[in-house]
Amino acid sequence: MLSKLLTVALAASLATAQTFTDCDPTKRDDCPSRKAVGSKPVEVDFRKGHNSFFKEADGTKIEYRPDVGAVYSISNEKQAPTVGSNKYILFGQVDVTVRASRGVGVVTSFVLQSDDLDEIDWEWLGGDATQVQTNYFSKGCTETYDRGGYSPVADPINKFHTYTIKWTSEQLDWIIDGNVVRTLKNTGLGGCSGYPQSPMQIKLGTWVAGRKDAPQGTIDWAGGLTNFADAPFEGYYQSIRIVDYMGGKSEATEYKYGDRSGTWQSIKVINGGSDADDKSTTTKPSTKTSTSSSATTLSTSISSTAGTNNSSSTSAPASDATPTPSGTQGGENAAVTGPNTPNQTGAAGRINMNIGSAVVAALFGYLVL
Repeated sequence: MLSKLLTVALAASLATAQTFTDCDPTKRDDCPSRKAVGSKPVEVDFRKGHNSFFKEADGTKIEYRPDVGAVYSISNEKQAPTVGSNKYILFGQVDVTVRASRGVGVVTSFVLQSDDLDEIDWEWLGGDATQVQTNYFSKGCTETYDRGGYSPVADPINKFHTYTIKWTSEQLDWIIDGNVVRTLKNTGLGGCSGYPQSPMQIKLGTWVAGRKDAPQGTIDWAGGLTNFADAPFEGYYQSIRIVDYMGGKSEATEYKYGDRSGTWQSIKVINGGSDADDKSTTTKPSTKTSTSSSATTLSTSISSTAGTNNSSSTSAPASDATPTPSGTQGGENAAVTGPNTPNQTGAAGRINMNIGSAVVAALFGYLVL
């Protein structure tokens, strides 16, 4: 799939999200339905080897070791080992235990992404051992770039940490080792401020932003050119746990877009070939996620990892945090970033370029020039 490329031209000093989809359901009516994770959580320990829940992208070769798990190794700038899940979630919780790759210009990414280009990101720069970047996108909108944020984390390159995305129709939390470090509320706005809300695939990978033929903005964001004399650069994915909230339904086998709106209420949750029981959509508002004290209710907030422990563990029943049908969509983008935030923020396959220049973005959003 990485051989499928999309040429895009963007404004100077700006960054873009993932720009390719096999079939965008907001533009076409013939897009296929996607298999759902469903009510049974998926738990993968990569220290035990390959798991068929994830498919390796073309050109990807991953080693599995009992001490660290899946090894994503890069020895030259054209490598971008990537895997994608073979099933989707419609809201849910994903916990990934990972040790980011070292190396200036090398990027480690944990991304949720939908067919209509909603996106939720964790991203680590190999030259930064003090923090992690977060971002989100709605329907691939890249007209504004004020959604990125940074959260401190203790030595993510040399230490394993568990990074969580907890996602409901009302609220999105980024969590490190059980502590909520950023919260996004669904405020009902649209456009670039829209709230990610369509069925998502899980993607794990590493790629090279600090390559010689990359736009200067990309190189600057990545911290500089990658020195391959220090290769190989290795990122380690130890384990992952995936809970599907199924759009508030009690069971799901597939997700299909009911129209071109891309709203979560329009998604048809299929159970064994038929629409899931409508009665199961009557759920109460989620009350199980507590945010750190610095999190606000009307804007995106970013806080220290020393915040309040998240009250909903990865083992909590999905029904405790199922999304509430509310009739509101969209989100907000008032990202409160720290003093180290650069002019451009990172996300999966973030690409900076000059006006009128062309760049190629590969499937899964990783940089391929």
